[in-house]
Amino acid sequence: MAAAVTQVNSPTVDQIRARGYVICGAGHGTTGFSAPDKDGNWKGLDVDTCRAIAIAVLGDASKTRFVPLTGQQRLTALQTGQIDVLPRTTSWTLRRDANGINFTYPNYYEYDAFMVRKDLGITQTKDMNGATICVQTGSTNEVTVADLSRKFKLGLKTVLFDNVAASRQAFFSGRCDGLITDASALAAVRATQAQNPDDYVIFPASGHSEALTPSVRHGDDRWFDIVKWVIQVPIAAEDMGITQANVDDMLKSDDPRIARFLGTEPGNGKALGLDERWAYNIVKQLGNYGEIFERNVGKNSPMKLERGMNRLYRDGGLMYPYVFN
Repeated sequence: MAAAVTQVNSPTVDQIRARGYVICGAGHGTTGFSAPDKDGNWKGLDVDTCRAIAIAVLGDASKTRFVPLTGQQRLTALQTGQIDVLPRTTSWTLRRDANGINFTYPNYYEYDAFMVRKDLGITQTKDMNGATICVQTGSTNEVTVADLSRKFKLGLKTVLFDNVAASRQAFFSGRCDGLITDASALAAVRATQAQNPDDYVIFPASGHSEALTPSVRHGDDRWFDIVKWVIQVPIAAEDMGITQANVDDMLKSDDPRIARFLGTEPGNGKALGLDERWAYNIVKQLGNYGEIFERNVGKNSPMKLERGMNRLYRDGGLMYPYVFN
């Protein structure tokens, strides 16, 4: 059903355009998601999410700044306006959503997991009676460990750290029996930081999944809309068979969905206060979701993760595009 387009101003977009770049919250060296490479260039799936937002608003993926934040700092930094958007491996939860944060759409589905030394002989959560766990403060993992200890009467003990690097260092130095975080992060840690990766095993912690979701603060509905639809662009592009390599050819498509999506049929850009080619520009500069995934955490990355829940819906995953009209 067609509807009239109502122009709504965004104070956040006005600030971004005045300063010339988007400020994004980032992790402290979260390989595959947000971490600087050896030359100081930020790389990762969350970094590409930030760059996609910059492309939509400013037309250029390089017009970004990244602020490294701990688990405790990240939400406060967003709430107080230190950053414009938080695309930093943050789980969408009820209490966070009710505390001045608007979660947009998930850009990665994940489950929490434990990593332990193989010689402990532990292969499941129920075997971890009395274990000491390294945990990052301010993460959902704090609650998970407490819940598991209570549910299975495990008597788990936690050692809390205010940043990811400290918790990992403590684990590998033997201060804790186990390390808990997202399974993908543990895979990266084992591959890049363990002296012998085969000495460690990873297994699911709670058995439930979490939606890692970029967020914005309450109070700017137009900015909320823009970030939501930016995250949808790579997913929709993959669903329509549009890639970084063929997006120029797709501009000639007779498919009305593709024409609206890429902006050859105008309207979507005006609705959000963006250039009509905003979605085209994102795909042209970054690729579709499959390309972004494989480059950062999948088969073309050091992590070599399977897509799993992050496959498209038609392939048995949870990634589903919404309607671009």
